[in-house]
Amino acid sequence: MAEHYTESALRRWALAALVRAVKTAAQTAVALIGTNAAGITEVDWVAVGSAAALAAVLSVLTSVAGLPEVEGGTPLGRLS
Repeated sequence: MAEHYTESALRRWALAALVRAVKTAAQTAVALIGTNAAGITEVDWVAVGSAAALAAVLSVLTSVAGLPEVEGGTPLGRLS
């Protein structure tokens, strides 16, 4: 599958997807920390980490459909 993409197109997509996934994970963590505890010792860090990781994975999977930052939102399968 990857042989259909130029290295630079795949690299641009991967970088944009990574940046988006990290931002999504951070936003999820902030939301859970803010609603879950009154103090830092009361935060369920396993739950926060798990939800943030899941959000990052879902972000990458959603990015396969296309990222506005990469060639006008072209889906991964159509990058050249």
